[in-house]
Amino acid sequence: MGDGQSGDVDSAALADVARDLLRTAPGEFVADRTTRQRAVRTDDRELAAAIGKLRKPTPAAWIVDLLASENALDDAVDLGPALRQAQASADPQQIATLRKQRSQVVAALADAGAARAEAAGHPPTPAVLEQVRATIEAGMAGPHAGAAIRSGLLLRPLESVGFEDVDLTDALAVPDAVPDAWSGSDAPPIPITAGRRGARRSRDSGPAQDAPDEPDARKSPAADEDQRDPAAERRSAREAEAAARRASRDADAALDQAESALEDVEDRRTELHRRRRDLERQLSALDHERADLDVEAERLGQERDDAEAASDRAREALVVARRHRRGGS
Repeated sequence: MGDGQSGDVDSAALADVARDLLRTAPGEFVADRTTRQRAVRTDDRELAAAIGKLRKPTPAAWIVDLLASENALDDAVDLGPALRQAQASADPQQIATLRKQRSQVVAALADAGAARAEAAGHPPTPAVLEQVRATIEAGMAGPHAGAAIRSGLLLRPLESVGFEDVDLTDALAVPDAVPDAWSGSDAPPIPITAGRRGARRSRDSGPAQDAPDEPDARKSPAADEDQRDPAAERRSAREAEAAARRASRDADAALDQAESALEDVEDRRTELHRRRRDLERQLSALDHERADLDVEAERLGQERDDAEAASDRAREALVVARRHRRGGS
């Protein structure tokens, strides 16, 4: 889904459904989503529509959501403020100690997540586990990312790059349901949406550019090479990666929608096939009943003919009897 929900949808109710779905084994996600959607469609069409738009998490996000459902990420996220404070105070000994602690916590959580995924029948690849570790570390990098990975609503892995805010764009199934993240200071809580806006600003804004000098024909290609802006190139690479990631997520969403539509068609076809079989059975029963009625009608017709013949004979006998009676008198 996008970064927000329709105003007519109860975000808390949608988040409850989303958390359950995001813990579902990946191969069962679409079917379970369809079941949940149909269960509420009669009572709440807006909620049903929102459920139908929920996207399947990536394998790494699924594992993180499994850990979040057991509150297993709390210690990792709670370690974040101490790490950030140590970095701000430039205390090398404390930084080294906390980084070692972070590595131990992240490794233990990645192992626990791998065990849960394997128990669910989806053992993770090394690349997926690396994304899990990177996501947990990103959750320590800032309060917004910490709230995101603990929410149980994560859709994709996160990554912490230097001192920039963690990019939370399209990272949450129901962003409005994520609790506000505490800033770590005396300031009031900062909504998670502010973190997303901050991430976009940090990506979109770059260092101020001086006015270009007059072109110098004597500049050599080597001089142009020296004047390249590495920061701008890194930003460009990150933007390209983000665009590719969005395209991949859009393709996944389209695939999910197509699978859901196909399931609806298959369900409808199965229902029509069942109804046809029922109607064929009813038609067969009616054919048998009609045949029985034909036999019964033929029998009753014969009885009627026999009764008419008997009636005719009785009338004839009555006429003869009357004649004999009159002749005898």
